[in-house]
Amino acid sequence: MTITDLIPALKGRGRRRAVDEVERLRGDVVKLLTQQAAADDAFMLLHQELTDARGKQAEAELIVVKQLADIDDLTAERDHWRDEALDLRKRFAAELAAEANATRVTVPSWVRPIDGPEDQATGPIDVRPLWAARDAGLLGPVTDPGRIGPDDDTQPIEAI
Repeated sequence: MTITDLIPALKGRGRRRAVDEVERLRGDVVKLLTQQAAADDAFMLLHQELTDARGKQAEAELIVVKQLADIDDLTAERDHWRDEALDLRKRFAAELAAEANATRVTVPSWVRPIDGPEDQATGPIDVRPLWAARDAGLLGPVTDPGRIGPDDDTQPIEAI
């Protein structure tokens, strides 16, 4: 029995040959270099996206500054026109009132159209003091806010 028989790594095609270990390490190095190249590409893409985002942010900030300046200009112009309109209203208030009174439109009630729902006729309104309504039995607890009178419908509301 020789020393090579006792140590399997020294035998011809053993599992732990140095050549096999070097090949495995080279494979690991290739994998790591591939991963490093992919990470470099991803980092480059992220860096490019960051540069684009910063450029777009700068453009957006310029637009915001321009719009704020426009808002300030329009606000100043609006205030100027408002002040001028108020001054003209004060100056010509008497003339405007006189003109409105001179050209007013008056329509007799019998000529006025009543086609709209706001002009529909209503029923007679029961106007009597509370004690008279109580004595007539028209008062009671309110259980239905849309209904007038007590809960029983036996007594009709009459106009005075």
